[in-house]
Amino acid sequence: MNKELLEQRKKTIYEFICDELYVPMKAKDMAVLLNVPKELRHELHEVLDVLVAEGKVEVSSNGKYSKGRNPVVTGVFEAHPRGFGFVRIEGEEEDIFIPETKVNGAFHQDTVQVIVRPSRGRRKEGQVVKVVSHGITTLVGTYEKGGNFGFVRPDNQRITRDVFVPMERSKGAVDGHKVVVDLTSYGKEGKKPEGKVVEILGHITDPGVDIISIVKEYDLPVEFPEKVKRQVENVAKPVTGADMAGRMDLRHLQTVTIDGEDAKDLDDAISISKEGANYILGVHIADVSNYVQENSALDHEALKRGTSVYLVDRVIPMLPRQLSNGICSLNQGEDRLSLSCIMTIDAKGNVVDHTIAETVICVDRRMTYTNVNKIITHKNPEVTEAYKDFVDMFFLMKELADILRQKRKQRGSIDFEFPETKVLLDEQGEPIEIKPYERNAATKIIEDFMLIANETVAQNYFWQEIPFVYRTHEKPDPDRIKQLSTFINNFGFHIHTGNSQIHPKELQKLLAKSEDTPQEGLIARLTLRSMKRAKYSVECVGHFGLAANYYCHFTSPIRRYPDLQIHRIIKDSIRGRMNGKRIAHYDEILPKVAADSSSLERRADEAERETIKLKKVQYMSNHIGEEFDGVISGVTAYGFYVELENTVEGMVRVTTLEEDYFEFWENSYELVGENSGIRYKLGQKVRIRVAECDMLARTIDFALVETL
Repeated sequence: MNKELLEQRKKTIYEFICDELYVPMKAKDMAVLLNVPKELRHELHEVLDVLVAEGKVEVSSNGKYSKGRNPVVTGVFEAHPRGFGFVRIEGEEEDIFIPETKVNGAFHQDTVQVIVRPSRGRRKEGQVVKVVSHGITTLVGTYEKGGNFGFVRPDNQRITRDVFVPMERSKGAVDGHKVVVDLTSYGKEGKKPEGKVVEILGHITDPGVDIISIVKEYDLPVEFPEKVKRQVENVAKPVTGADMAGRMDLRHLQTVTIDGEDAKDLDDAISISKEGANYILGVHIADVSNYVQENSALDHEALKRGTSVYLVDRVIPMLPRQLSNGICSLNQGEDRLSLSCIMTIDAKGNVVDHTIAETVICVDRRMTYTNVNKIITHKNPEVTEAYKDFVDMFFLMKELADILRQKRKQRGSIDFEFPETKVLLDEQGEPIEIKPYERNAATKIIEDFMLIANETVAQNYFWQEIPFVYRTHEKPDPDRIKQLSTFINNFGFHIHTGNSQIHPKELQKLLAKSEDTPQEGLIARLTLRSMKRAKYSVECVGHFGLAANYYCHFTSPIRRYPDLQIHRIIKDSIRGRMNGKRIAHYDEILPKVAADSSSLERRADEAERETIKLKKVQYMSNHIGEEFDGVISGVTAYGFYVELENTVEGMVRVTTLEEDYFEFWENSYELVGENSGIRYKLGQKVRIRVAECDMLARTIDFALVETL
């Protein structure tokens, strides 16, 4: 049956079922009513099967057909390495679970139509009935030759099928080559997807190929187009008197930058003084919008990238380095154009006055977190002497930062103290050390000052009632909070909710109560998982985690597009250009800017996590057979995860626990021995042995030695 004829007959039969079929009917009776000749009744069954697969028609256990009662929705399919998946519906809180048998050939990131089925569980379940469009057209993987053809094993473990590559489309790839493949067919039942090699990245053992593979996998743009490079040459000029005209001149203020030792894009500087009981805090941000004009080639490229991406061995900048590390970087001793938020803050941490202005500054000293911390925390005499002209400034910073932090704490701001991972590499890109990257007093000072500047700017422009881009963090889903509440009751903790909503202060108090208990890490993780992800939005709905009514990203326009966009809005407002035409312009473009920036931020975060995960696997592959102490950080039906002191996480699979048959207790996140009663639960200390490292899957397997 050709496609056109099939569609015609589908339409006829579906209209009949919708308009004429008031009670369920068998196919043979339907054939009589539709005057279908006997020799064509097998075609009727074919059409009915298609309609059933699409969810438009239902068939009962005794073979009677009726109009489908379950809704059909459209969303994005997110595959799981184990074969099942989830469909994310825009605007919906809950994903739809798709069992492995109901995926129907959908690829990771495909836009699909799903029929939602009744489910006895808490989560909605569904079946993919149609692939609307493919989200992935190119993938990265390892080439393996087989006779007169080859196939590629995708690096992305969510793509569970190998890709067949005919020999004439292999581009000369050999076993072990990392390759980029364009998909020419997505396969079907019993037939693999097909593709052609379009780029060979190098052999899997070549230095740097592992990271380049992740860069390609996430389609991160590395090289800047020639048009952008040419434009940079024209705009990256030294600051002149003409550039400074009309700006507030703040070069007389004692000003410093405080960053990591290896930072090169210095986009924020601080000045501070005290007048009576009030603090005068200046947060000065590089005026990137002066160099990146709206709708220029530079602007289009920055919007396309959305954010700088910080991988373990490199930075992929949002802006070319001549800008990000050059004229837009607030380098010591050089005049720089900036956008400043100068706040008068009282002894209780309230911003009682503020000015947002176009300024020119000159940084007196480039400081590092390490050295500032040595001064204010450790009172190191050598470092204190080296920076004696700035010591009073640093202690005044700490004084104000402590006040601001206490004020945020009082209103309920939640501070998660999870250590980030720092990976040290040798010249060949091999990991030589992995350790937690801890925050210190100096990093917290800068965080506190950036937070208050972001809040002040957001509140200012909210009350001006003009289009803006906010950084929002919505309240948690009540069901997730209910699950969290049920779980923590097992440990004697509880949280208060009112009208099915929760105040951030309740979660803050929960984290404080669990501090220094065996369950501290466990409760912090589950609390974090119960919350939504922050995003960019044109609606000011507040920031739940910070317990802030107004919040935005103003302080990093070198590396985040929303900050750059906000700077343009601020400058239009300051210069009196925010007329009806500009307001209409921003109303039109900002929703897409916010949505795209949120999406590109997620891509960058995932790529960063994957490079760290890869280096952790490489590092632990050199420690096979060695034993380490750790804490159970996650429990599933197929095993439990253990996190080591160096932040490396691996899995103890349930199949290796030979002393009993273990059942997963979902409500308490435990694996419980059926006969022995042995329990493995979150927060439990254990000793493990490194058993296996899978470079392709980027996973680490541990073997349990003993509980501690």
